[in-house]
Parts: sequence; structure tokens; C-alpha cells
Amino acid sequence: GRARPSHSEPRGRDGRGQEEEEEMGAWQQLYPGHIPTSPLQKALLAAGSAVMALYDPYRHDMVAVLGETTGCLALPNLRDKMKNHPEGYRILQERPRIRLSTLDMARLQGLPEGSLGREYVRFLEDNKVSPDTRMPPKFVDDEELAYVIQRYREVHDLMHTLLGMPTNMLGEVVVKWFEAIQTGLPMCVLGAAFGPARLSSRKLQVLATELVPWAIRSGLNSSCVLNVYYEQRWEQPVESLRAELGILPPP
Repeated sequence: GRARPSHSEPRGRDGRGQEEEEEMGAWQQLYPGHIPTSPLQKALLAAGSAVMALYDPYRHDMVAVLGETTGCLALPNLRDKMKNHPEGYRILQERPRIRLSTLDMARLQGLPEGSLGREYVRFLEDNKVSPDTRMPPKFVDDEELAYVIQRYREVHDLMHTLLGMPTNMLGEVVVKWFEAIQTGLPMCVLGAAFGPARLSSRKLQVLATELVPWAIRSGLNSSCVLNVYYEQRWEQPVESLRAELGILPPP
């Protein structure tokens, strides 16, 4: 992207006004991997990624693009919730990451049964997933908001752990309902609304009568899940953390 003009240069030297300089600054690369895009480009990316994500919900790259290009209202709201919470504010300041390089897997495996760390590792092993598969943000034009969506992605598997949901389509739809209530991200709303189309009639009945009502009640009742410093809660029992957050016991 084009670099922002130096502040040492006198304004208006080449006839550009402040608005033009700010527009040029919008094309600056704000963090490693950032791809500056215009509103029209974001709209095209959002439309294309939405079609692909609906066609194949396991296209995590398309789901990621959809989340970044449509989260312009939800992400600032989530950031403000974190800033106004002591634990969330610390997370924003310290920027922890959940990666294999930052996790002591042997220690987590050795924690007591039922603890958050042990159940999280069990979830990763049972579902054959890795925290390193979470894509870094590219299209969020704010460095702090880029971290917010990165954090959301990296705690997604912890949402599965807390909600007791597997990574099959039924489990993903339930988690998306919870996350849609919690985050307001259009990507989550879309997944919650259209994900059930791929379920059998029997699973649809269970989803509609038991799981969705429970996920909605839990999402409304729970405090913001991004305000939990999970890396400092590994020893805490899952049941205790559910009760602290206000997540109702899974049906």
C-alpha cells in the first residue's frame, strides 16, 4: 500500500487537503499481512466469500474473509466491551495468543479431569483440530480491531469446550447461534441461519427444540466471552467457569 505522507512535510505543499491525506493513509499497511481495501472491494469480497462459505461451510478461509469484511459495526462494539472490563482490558493490552507455540500441551494434559485446560486439549485431540489453523486477519483496517477478531478466532475452540459441542455440522451451528448472540458478527448470524440446511430432519428437530433455545438463552445470559483471560484459567473447572460466565448446563 501507499505510505502515509510524513508529518514533517508541510500540509498543502502539493495542493492536497487534509481529507485527501487521510484517504491516502487508509491505504497504508497497518500490520503484517494487512491488505488495505476500499469499501467497494470489501463488498465484493463479502459477497464472494458468503457464497463460498454457504456452499462449503468448512472453507475456513472464506468464513474468515466474510467475518473481516462484514464486521465493521460488531468489532468496535466488542472492542469497547473489552476496554470496559478489567480482564478484557488486560487482554487488549497484553495481546495473548493461543497457538501451539504458546501452549504447554504437556502441562495442560496433566491437569485434573474437568479442568478447562484438560478439557480443551481433549477437545483438540478428539476432533483432530489445531489452534494453528486460525487464519491471521487481512482485511480489517484497524490494528486493534484486527487483534479482536484474531482473539475471537483463537477462543472459538474454547467456546466448543465450554458449550460441550463437537466440530460436526450440528455442533458448529449451535456454537454459531451462541456466538451470534454474543458477538453480533454477521458471519455468525449467517452461519446460524443457513447452517441447519445441511442437517437431517432428526437433527433439525433436536436443534430446534433443544439446542437452539439453550444456545440463545446461554448467549443472552452469559457475560462477554472475550473478557476471559483463558490462558490464566486453565486450572479452573469447566463447570465453575460456565457458572461464572452464566452459560447454562448443556442439554
